[in-house]
This record gives sequence, structure tokens and C-alpha cells, in this order.
Amino acid sequence: MKSVFRMLWVLLAVFFVATVPAFAADAATSPGTAWKPALGGFAMAIASGLCGLGQGKATASAAEAIARNPGAVAAIRGALILGLVLIESLALYTLVIVFIL
Repeated sequence: MKSVFRMLWVLLAVFFVATVPAFAADAATSPGTAWKPALGGFAMAIASGLCGLGQGKATASAAEAIARNPGAVAAIRGALILGLVLIESLALYTLVIVFIL
């Protein structure tokens, strides 16, 4: 098992080293500039979909927790709102990145 993790770390390091020249390319001559809007939209779609799934699961779990322990409504509601804010921040950060691209 330890060798699998070591192999994954090596693979990750190779990916980082291999992408360095891509970040050094000039934006005007870079061949991937036509793909930026499409990839940004794809990233936004994935982020929005996962945010929706996460918010649905969080809300369902909070409703179940309130049904099991009605005395802890205030604590559950606070944790739910904090969780929903953090989940939604993923979509907002992705939207900012899409606009930057």
C-alpha cells in the first residue's frame, strides 16, 4: 500500500514538472487560447452540479438531525448555514475564475 502512495506522489510530481512549460508560454502564441471559454464553462458546470448535490445532502442531513433531536435546532441551523456558505463559495470561486479566463 505504501508503494502505491509513493507511486502516486511521483506521478503527481511528474505532472507538475511537465506543466511548467505550458505556464511559461506566451498567451498570444499559446495554442490553447481557443479552449479557454469552453473549459471555463465545463468547470462551472461541474462546480455548480457538485454544489447542488452537496447542498441537497447537507439540507437532507440537517432535516433528519432536527427530526431526531428537536432540542438542537439552533446548533444544527448554525452548522447548516455555515456549511451551505462554504459549499456555495466553491461555485463563486469557479465563477470568478471563469470570468478571469
